[in-house]
Amino acid sequence: MEREKMDPKQVDALLQAASKKLGISPNQLKNELESGKYDKVLQNMSAKDSAMLQKVLKNPKMVEKLISSPQAQALYRKISGK
Repeated sequence: MEREKMDPKQVDALLQAASKKLGISPNQLKNELESGKYDKVLQNMSAKDSAMLQKVLKNPKMVEKLISSPQAQALYRKISGK
């Protein structure tokens, strides 16, 4: 999914959830993802999760599938109160 087509509210909700899990601020996570530098994010993850994240981020179709998954949609609804 192209970034321009992604729902900004959904992206923000996912950033919030991921940042809590990783122990970094949503802004820091967003900045690292936008810059292509994942050092701090990857440091806070297990080796298995780190490898999986790197694989997903290199494949736009996998990112789209992840964001469109029922789990991501449920997380978005829960965080957004919808």
